[in-house]
Amino acid sequence: MSRGARLGHLSRRLRGALSRRPPAASDEAWVASQLDPGEVALWSEMALADQRHSIEVARRFLAVRPAATRDEVAGALLHDVGKVQAGLGTLGRVVATAVGSRTASFRRYHQHEQLGAAMAADAGSSEVTVALIRGEGPAAADLRAADDSI
Repeated sequence: MSRGARLGHLSRRLRGALSRRPPAASDEAWVASQLDPGEVALWSEMALADQRHSIEVARRFLAVRPAATRDEVAGALLHDVGKVQAGLGTLGRVVATAVGSRTASFRRYHQHEQLGAAMAADAGSSEVTVALIRGEGPAAADLRAADDSI
């Protein structure tokens, strides 16, 4: 992604992160229909902005990959779950993005894919789901495209 496109993506994410609005009940029901119980518990730990973002990404992912499996959709919904372990609010995430991995929390934020994959594996997710959260597998490029387009 070009620098300008990356800045646009980050700007849109920041605007969404400032809202405390929960996902719509219909969206939460859709998420629950796509995830196993352990995965729903993980998703529920995510910040509201991350939950809304994950729904947008998963729906874009399905638009790009209409034959996606349940495990791939789960990976799309949980792709940012590792950010929970960083313990950063919106301002902390902005700073971490700008300055890099200078503190333990910032390092966890930048390693959220690996952390999220481990969390999903511990929750009983399939290897397909875990690999996609890690950014690997046949659907990884489609997930990146869905995530970057927001």
